[in-house]
Amino acid sequence: MKKLLLSSIAFVFLLTSCGSKQKGELTGVQGKKWYPEKPYGMELIPRGSFIMGKSEEDQGKLLNAPTKTVTVRSFYMDDTEITNSEYRQFVEWVKDSIVRTNLAILADELGIGPEEGGIGDYAFKDADTTRASVYDKYMLDNYSGMGETGYEGRALSKDENLVWDTSDYPDEYYTEIMDSIYLSEEESYNGQRTIDVKKLKYKYSWMDIEAAARASVKGNTSRKDFIRTEEVEIYPDTTVWIRDFSYSYNEPMHNDYFWHDAYSEYPVVGISWQQAKAFCNWRTKFKNDDNKSRGRQFVNQFRLPTEAEWEYAARGGIEGGTYPWGGPYVISDTGCFMANFKPQRGDYAADAALYTVEAKSYEPNDFNMYNMAGNVSEWTNSSYDPSAYDYVSTMNPNGGDQSNTRKVIRGGSWKDVAYFLQVSTRDFEYADSARSYIGFRTVQDYMGEEDSTQ
Repeated sequence: MKKLLLSSIAFVFLLTSCGSKQKGELTGVQGKKWYPEKPYGMELIPRGSFIMGKSEEDQGKLLNAPTKTVTVRSFYMDDTEITNSEYRQFVEWVKDSIVRTNLAILADELGIGPEEGGIGDYAFKDADTTRASVYDKYMLDNYSGMGETGYEGRALSKDENLVWDTSDYPDEYYTEIMDSIYLSEEESYNGQRTIDVKKLKYKYSWMDIEAAARASVKGNTSRKDFIRTEEVEIYPDTTVWIRDFSYSYNEPMHNDYFWHDAYSEYPVVGISWQQAKAFCNWRTKFKNDDNKSRGRQFVNQFRLPTEAEWEYAARGGIEGGTYPWGGPYVISDTGCFMANFKPQRGDYAADAALYTVEAKSYEPNDFNMYNMAGNVSEWTNSSYDPSAYDYVSTMNPNGGDQSNTRKVIRGGSWKDVAYFLQVSTRDFEYADSARSYIGFRTVQDYMGEEDSTQ
């Protein structure tokens, strides 16, 4: 028995030592090789400190932006507001996913697989178990049907392109699904049927880390208690062009601004704070799905900037500037306006723009950020509290409060006077509101860049 025990110990020793490359040294766990990457369309905002708030006279007498020295970490930020074209990519992805899901569910209910063609070409991938991996079969056997619909976690087939031309629909089942996403004939006119945008919903989950951290000291908490699920209608509210301005003819903007190619590079508007958050989640998923297919590590999340991050980026490294370009004036030395706003005595067109302008207009600030003043106001992640500067941290300050539905907007817009263009001016809107003068841009925490010398 003793010999058997000794031989077992020796065998375990051989297993733990043979083939080891560490040679008994503490070398750390070797994970996947990391490929740092500068996000497309973003600029690096280097970490630093600045005086946040109004150092000049508070002409609005709001008393809600006392000066405070704060420090922010490095982050990437979109060099322009999110454009109609970029947001349309989100809308098209959601529309595509909803159609494919509905096709796959009907094919599953009918028992039609890829081998039968027609709607079967869009069946769930796991419907053909001959090509499923061991992992796919295990997940299907053990977890399929655990969610609200019973189809959660099943992979959609994206091998076949969707058919949008009614004359090319493959069968009557495909026709049934496609017909269900359009408005009824009673709601159509001029012979044109339109997608029912209320069906374009994006559903996602996120974890409330701050709530989890606060509750962890009390104990008796479960991770699932802090996982939040959101379902958001993601199509922009195009009616804002009419509702925001009573007795004003803005119907052309309502009809064309979001979908027409003429406005592709203009900032998207009519987006609520919740929709902007959903876009950030989708952008993260969209990038990480691609990284997964390439065997690369996931990127950290895209998100809305905090109020402090937004102001720091807007200042462009100029400590005491009133506007992003630094000076106290809104007209350049050549007599041109420096931003898109409502100058003089309400003359909207004095700056050569009646509404919005293309997102990459006017000169960028020293961080290469365009339109940090004017064009459209921008959502931030921070909640609005007039006394927030009195209690937020001096390191990466963020007045985030899930119960406070008033969210900070910054930068002023095409319909605002110059006061709202100042980098230190605070304003707010309710999270569920959409306006013709509010857009957004996203940020991502900095984790490193590729070495261009290699």
